[in-house]
Amino acid sequence: MSRDPLPLRVLDGATQGLNVIGSLLIAALMVLIGADVLGRNLMGAPLSGVPEMVTLSIVAIVFLQIPQALRAGRMTRSEAFTDMLERRAPRTARALLSLFDLAAMFVVGTIVHATWPIFTRAFERGEFVGAVGDFTAPVWPVKAMILIGGSMLVLQFLARIARRYGYGT
Repeated sequence: MSRDPLPLRVLDGATQGLNVIGSLLIAALMVLIGADVLGRNLMGAPLSGVPEMVTLSIVAIVFLQIPQALRAGRMTRSEAFTDMLERRAPRTARALLSLFDLAAMFVVGTIVHATWPIFTRAFERGEFVGAVGDFTAPVWPVKAMILIGGSMLVLQFLARIARRYGYGT
């Protein structure tokens, strides 16, 4: 049995780590929402900022967990055509799948590239959501999760292409 080379193992470990962070964030949101519901119904006092935190967290969770979803093969896709093509013309199927991965890298790379100035502006200006005096939360950590998760997703697409052509086998 062959093992992946060190760069692919490091990438896989990093994406697994991001996935764990995303899962912990989901657990924290469950506790937060539960506390908000209890506070609202039992004491008539909801927690401040819960809707804002949930909104920010959902974006962060998606970008933290999507690289591992790709690595684990859990992204939704239709394989009928590619499976048939793989049986009849394996090289063509590999090339087509790699082309799809390159297109995905371009799209996600564009998202990361477009997010960078938004992140720097949010960080430098101290942008926040919420109402001053009630609840505020900075938005730059979520923008950072988009940058980190998006970059890891691009690398996982690249790793998928490398594995498809035998790197690490």
